[in-house]
Amino acid sequence: MQLDGQTRRDLAGIGWMLATGLCFVAVNGIVRWLGGALPAPQSAFIRFVFGLAFLGPVLLPALRTGFSPQVWRLLTLRGALHVLAVITWFYAMSRIPVAEVTAIGFLNPIVVTIGAALFMGERLALRRIAAVCVALVGALVVLRPGLRELDPGHLSQVVASLCFGASYLAAKRITEHVPAAIVVAMMSLTVSIGLAPIAWAVWVPPTWSQIGWLGLVAVFATAGHYTMTRAFAAAPLTVTQPVTFLQLIWACLLGVFIFHEPLDEWVILGGGMMIGAITYITWREARLRVAAAPAPAQ
Repeated sequence: MQLDGQTRRDLAGIGWMLATGLCFVAVNGIVRWLGGALPAPQSAFIRFVFGLAFLGPVLLPALRTGFSPQVWRLLTLRGALHVLAVITWFYAMSRIPVAEVTAIGFLNPIVVTIGAALFMGERLALRRIAAVCVALVGALVVLRPGLRELDPGHLSQVVASLCFGASYLAAKRITEHVPAAIVVAMMSLTVSIGLAPIAWAVWVPPTWSQIGWLGLVAVFATAGHYTMTRAFAAAPLTVTQPVTFLQLIWACLLGVFIFHEPLDEWVILGGGMMIGAITYITWREARLRVAAAPAPAQ
């Protein structure tokens, strides 16, 4: 059967997003396997220092060119938000099951949606409000406060999701002034600088094995961001977004077969509600953009 060009692009986008999910699940698995052997700020610092090595060719020319004071303020704000986000995320990964970390992490785009409405003037229509409410209910299904004892790792991952979402909002502002590649490179620099004194205060001599594993975390994280960018370039978000649900499935399998964590059906249900809501918001925004686009000249 002959596939048309759009179908081939859609399949390529799905393939890139599948690779993205595998990379990020690998990141989660390695951090979980390290199991808090090193303090969270130190682990995060080592990971981002490795990331700087990959991003040096982009970072150095940008620093030589410089930025305006407004951009520096935004870069500093994003760096501070990301420092708190990665510390709380590393801590959560050492405390609670991989699947729960992954499911709670789906709050990120919901935070972005709400923040864009509150701080960037984007319109939050009734349907989007309903989708956000569904996603928040999904988060409550995952957490089930009052029905079970919550670990500090659950609260830590909620904080991480809020901070990651706020960091992405700051990144959206920064991309109005500088290219996306520079935004990523500067994030690694500012986060490394921000983590350095905190990591120094809790420093534990790492083994070469631990350093090697954290270097591998940086490889998979960098690869994941690259494949995600390729997925977005190849196909619409309405095609690639639903594929992210597989990250939760893979995280559950990782937890069950590698770390012998129990399979929690409520996590699957709540995560599914969140991904469904995110997919609907993405689809709705795509429809609105198409409707608002000017008709081609005849």
